[in-house]
Amino acid sequence: MQLASSLTDSRNLALQIQELDELNINIVMDNETDTLSSPGAHEQTPESAGHLDRRSPSHITKGVSHISVFDHLCCACHGLSALLTATKDGTSHTVLFDVGPYPDIWVANAARLGVDLAQIELIFLSHWHWDHSGGLVDVIAAIAQARSEAGLFPVAVDVHPDRPDQRGVQVSSDRVALLPKDPTIDELTKAGAIVTTNAQDHAIANGFFLGSGEIERRTSFETGLAGHVTLKGDAFEPDPLIIDERYLAAHVRGRGVTVLSACSHAGIINATTAAMSRVNAPVDLVLGGYHLAGAEMEQRIEPTIAALRDLDPNLVAPGHCTGWRAKGQLAAAFEDTNRYTPSVVGSTYHLRAT
Repeated sequence: MQLASSLTDSRNLALQIQELDELNINIVMDNETDTLSSPGAHEQTPESAGHLDRRSPSHITKGVSHISVFDHLCCACHGLSALLTATKDGTSHTVLFDVGPYPDIWVANAARLGVDLAQIELIFLSHWHWDHSGGLVDVIAAIAQARSEAGLFPVAVDVHPDRPDQRGVQVSSDRVALLPKDPTIDELTKAGAIVTTNAQDHAIANGFFLGSGEIERRTSFETGLAGHVTLKGDAFEPDPLIIDERYLAAHVRGRGVTVLSACSHAGIINATTAAMSRVNAPVDLVLGGYHLAGAEMEQRIEPTIAALRDLDPNLVAPGHCTGWRAKGQLAAAFEDTNRYTPSVVGSTYHLRAT
């Protein structure tokens, strides 16, 4: 039996991230649902097509299979959660990237998607924001129970050590739009997790994944989340950089590095270039929230797209907090090359070595 402690390794930063044979990413939670549009790239399977493949027919009439699909669709909400299964030489590891805010929605969506909770070895939290961490306690409990019943070691949870008291966005001189408090590390442990804290780059799942530490800020236009504040004692202090934000990356052989950036408070370009440099590979898929929504953030759309075109990813998959204006412009910039494939709940990305 593999020990849970071997799932993360921050002691050997020179450890090479392994080149994978295959990486499958299932979107368990995102802000949008769209099961009718044709996919933007052949690597993405829409939710409805996935249900057709995974569900058995309710009956067959004159040789035609009747498969229940539309009463099993996932629910969208403001948040993000992606389930990643990486395979190399016949060995697979499954990691959950964030859980979203509502555990009941996550658990229900996972059931609709046929997720085997017992196979989830580790949860990687991108940053301490409730729309990514809010469901942790109950989701951990559900996974821990499934793993216990299967005779497997407890689920590991990888978080940044600097948990804030509470956060929000200053919307005017006298009002802060509050995020609910994040769960405590003690609560995560009591729910059944083995919690590790990492503030530096580290290998995950025997080098199948890279979990980042602080993301280096290189661009001039990615200056953090405008108006973001963190409660310190009894007063809110400006905290636009959100230093605890981390990305998750993997390297599929012949394709390049896949980057998951949940909210891109550090900037989607900063996160992507950091992952490319760390893994030493071109970029394949850039998935997650690009956070280009809101009047001030939308001023970064054009320089972000210009920089992203220079990085030349194979697939562009914006979701969550990207915003409709940015998505529209990203589609215009990348759809003509069949590289725009937005993240929506229930869809799956299949990345295979070439």
